[in-house]
Amino acid sequence: MKLYDKEQIDRQNMLFDNRSLVWLLFPIIIEQFLNSLMGMVDTMMVSTVGSYAISAVSLVDSINNLVIQIFVAMAAGAVIVCSQYIGGGNREESSRAAGQVVLTVFVIALSITAFCILGGERLLDLIFGAVEDSVMENALVYFMITAVSYPFLALFSAGAAFYRASGNSKLPTKISVVSNVMNVTGNALFIYGLQWGVAGAALATLLSRVFSTAVIYWQLRKPGQTIVVKNYLNIRPDAALIVKIMAIGIPAGIENGMFQFGKLAISSTVSTMGTMAISAQAMTDILENVNGIFSNGVGIGLMTVVGQCIGAHRKEEAKYYVVKLMGIAWIGVFASCLLVLAVTKPVTWLSGMEPDAAELCFKLVTAMTIVKPLLWVGAFGLPYGFRAAGDAKFSMLVSVITMWSCRVAICVFLVNVYDLGLAAVWIGMFADWGVRALIFTMRFFSGKWIHEDVPERT
Repeated sequence: MKLYDKEQIDRQNMLFDNRSLVWLLFPIIIEQFLNSLMGMVDTMMVSTVGSYAISAVSLVDSINNLVIQIFVAMAAGAVIVCSQYIGGGNREESSRAAGQVVLTVFVIALSITAFCILGGERLLDLIFGAVEDSVMENALVYFMITAVSYPFLALFSAGAAFYRASGNSKLPTKISVVSNVMNVTGNALFIYGLQWGVAGAALATLLSRVFSTAVIYWQLRKPGQTIVVKNYLNIRPDAALIVKIMAIGIPAGIENGMFQFGKLAISSTVSTMGTMAISAQAMTDILENVNGIFSNGVGIGLMTVVGQCIGAHRKEEAKYYVVKLMGIAWIGVFASCLLVLAVTKPVTWLSGMEPDAAELCFKLVTAMTIVKPLLWVGAFGLPYGFRAAGDAKFSMLVSVITMWSCRVAICVFLVNVYDLGLAAVWIGMFADWGVRALIFTMRFFSGKWIHEDVPERT
């Protein structure tokens, strides 16, 4: 079966040559790496406070990740819509769309922050009511402070998306580098120097997000860029444009949100297994994020590439780039899994994990190293290209169904019936990956994922 029309592609100049792809993807991958590395460093620093502290941070982060994925979905909508306008030569429209994204994500993030602050204690008690008192007390402190950072995180995600849509991924990466250094420095000061524990870790995160947001929006004001956003207080809602953006952002948000809800349900199940299991799962999750850095970075870049191809009405070229970048992503997953497996034991030792938790973590990472290279790219890489080509609803439906019917259902069944503990979590996850990979691969070969509904001038 033909993947794309090579003869048609050879007759036209490519939108992205190898050099431009490298300069688009490399900064994104570096940024993803730094974010995951800083997450690991954060965990290691917090773990020195005690098992109750890392357990508290891990549980709250399962909620934070749900919120973050909402913002990631909005950023994806920004990348796709803006890159389609840019591919079609409508730079002015891309800037107008960017202004609407800023307004929308700010209102949504502020609403989420207010909800979390007003109902945080009840929310944590509802989800994690079975945890020890010391874990719950620290979780509440960490949650309240990190909730304040949501609007800043949302705005930075959107601002970074604008630069990536235009092919400039270097500036967001530079800002992230400085922000991550600030975060680690703040952790050292607040946790070790001032002995503020999880509150110190949360405060360092808040300050670093305020910094990165201020810098990127100062930069977006400068004229002469592909996308310019200024006069923020004068932005007024444009319902038609917001609908176009949300047509991508809402399905991606539902997909990401339901995915994180599923993970939250699993985290609630894990929370009943004891502090050792929570600690092992927390570290394994971090390591799993690390070995997905390269492929996630490629996927984020793929949205810009496919979006511009669709905007320029180059459907065969979009297929070509999906195949090319997914091949690159597979190589990255394979190499990353081997690397993470090699450093797992040193990392668990340096973080001061208890021996039983460290050994369990190593077993889980070993299983992941075998399965992930086989399934992950098809399950999570291909949908990046689908969304950029207007197929966000299909990706959403598949992801939601497989998440709850495979990952959550299998996990709960194996825990309650066979008492498999953490093994049940990962068996369910691998089943989810496998079904997704099969369905999305079939979707790619069908060609039905390309919709070419490029936004017109408003």
